[in-house]
Amino acid sequence: MRQSNYYVILFSVILTVVLGGLLAATSEGLGPIQQKSIELDTKKQILGAVVEVTPEMDVIETYSKAIKSEVVDYSGNTVAEDSEGNKIVAEDVNVEKQFDKDPEERLYPVFKFYGKEGGEEIESYILPVYGNGLWDNIWGYIALDTEGKTIKGAVFAHAGETPGLGARITEDEVQARFQGKKLYNDQGELVSVQMLKGESNPESKLDEHHVDGMSGATITGNGLNAMLKNYFKHYQSYFNKKGATATL
Repeated sequence: MRQSNYYVILFSVILTVVLGGLLAATSEGLGPIQQKSIELDTKKQILGAVVEVTPEMDVIETYSKAIKSEVVDYSGNTVAEDSEGNKIVAEDVNVEKQFDKDPEERLYPVFKFYGKEGGEEIESYILPVYGNGLWDNIWGYIALDTEGKTIKGAVFAHAGETPGLGARITEDEVQARFQGKKLYNDQGELVSVQMLKGESNPESKLDEHHVDGMSGATITGNGLNAMLKNYFKHYQSYFNKKGATATL
């Protein structure tokens, strides 16, 4: 009986080691493929804030022509290197991990859009935003005009919002509601853009700072509102330092 148990244990150990090795090798082999997939999806979302991303589009090529990027801190200063002297690349900044830090300690990527075919002048600034929905995190990319005051486009995504309710933030029709909305009031105060509670609100409520809501998704809408206002505030110093320019 003891010998039989010994062989069972030995077989289990060998099987665990072999399967563990196979899984590790598979994970290592798929790593670069997964990373490329993440890179492609991220660049699709960034471009999607300013242009229609079609199945025929070569996303990587279009992105390389259309987008230049930098990273700034909470004070609006450009951050080129980390504490060890390594170059910081905006596309490599993990916004989710940065979200866990205090706002003053975060890195803030800025993506500058020069037109679909590239050009000499900036047409839009695209900013990543991150926050909390009803069930999990929500995030997106907001395209602003060159003064950082008007929304030109928006793309939102989520990890686990309710289908048909909060998950509708990914729909083109919902995202299009934000185009042309203003971040500042007539007194120059940052008021952001808010999604209203409920849907089919009267036009009298849909002014330059408000968009129609989503039925049954109040908490997701509130999370989206908080996300936008927080990040517009975080990037405020950057636009104050830069001023109204489209050529830098």
